[in-house]
Amino acid sequence: MRRYTSLLLTAFLLFILVVAGSAYFAGARHDDRNRPLREIVVYTTLPAEHASILTNAYEQSHNVRVNFVPLSSGEIIKRLQAQAEAGDEGAASMVLADKDTLNKAAVAGYFTPYLSEAGDQVPENFRQRDGYWVGVWYDPIVFCMNKDYLLTLPLVPDTWKELAAQPQVRIGITDFLAADASANLFMSMVAQFGDAATYDIWRQIHPKVVQYARYLSNPVRQAGMGEVDVAIAVESEAIRYMQGGYPLKIVYPADGTAAMITGTGIAYKAIPADAATAKEFADWLLSDEAQQALQKQEFYFVPTNPGTLAYKSFAGKNMLLFDQPVNFTDQQRHDFLDRWVKEVRFK
Repeated sequence: MRRYTSLLLTAFLLFILVVAGSAYFAGARHDDRNRPLREIVVYTTLPAEHASILTNAYEQSHNVRVNFVPLSSGEIIKRLQAQAEAGDEGAASMVLADKDTLNKAAVAGYFTPYLSEAGDQVPENFRQRDGYWVGVWYDPIVFCMNKDYLLTLPLVPDTWKELAAQPQVRIGITDFLAADASANLFMSMVAQFGDAATYDIWRQIHPKVVQYARYLSNPVRQAGMGEVDVAIAVESEAIRYMQGGYPLKIVYPADGTAAMITGTGIAYKAIPADAATAKEFADWLLSDEAQQALQKQEFYFVPTNPGTLAYKSFAGKNMLLFDQPVNFTDQQRHDFLDRWVKEVRFK
């Protein structure tokens, strides 16, 4: 009887050990899934919604939490300057921002050059040649046309001059003073065509503008609803509405167009371990996985990495972009827009 009692006691103890061990390892696995191995700080000019999509997707797949800090371009430069001038290594490891901000930071010496195998595939017009910043995607300005309007045309206008000269056309556009992408279009045209030709184009377009919208999506919605015939708009919004079933067609300006380029730069004096993690995140942003995360939430940007499937799927990936650098000072930008307001917008 004692022998059976001992066997039962031993079996019971073994059972308890197995259950406890299983619970421990299950808990450890659960903690690994929910507790990021590392955290990095990234300054960004992206909208909060875009940043949230990216950090959630990356944390799930790489167990790294990306703490985005939304800032204006000027605030990013100030913080990078403070970090560069401080004796200690700073908290920020990377910047994900527009090309203009990246250029300013690179010129000031606030980035550490980094170019990986993925970044090396990016065409030179989408990156700084010494590796101080690399573009990850861009959003070009297109002519988004209502399909019913297209049926009435013997010839589709596909240049800025042709659109400006098009008779009896209703146009929708976002005000140059309301959105960076719209202002970037105007400045890029001044750099590409010269100020005289640019103002002439917009003097012709202005009487045909139904409304200067405050948001980038409004002109596309108006074109989809037939309230305007042509929307001068970012491609990402045009694709989003087309995916929603709106009767629209994208026409890429044959004489070139502007694009908002978003890219990454590794912060100078970043903590070495964080900088290494940031480089991995920068490479991930050049991957299909990052684009898929954005597209699932209906954000459609053109990848700069031609090796991705997402890049190959865009019909307009070979569009002609303006090639003249927009090297205007803040004062020059202010003066150009002020002149547009006085001579075009409210004349």
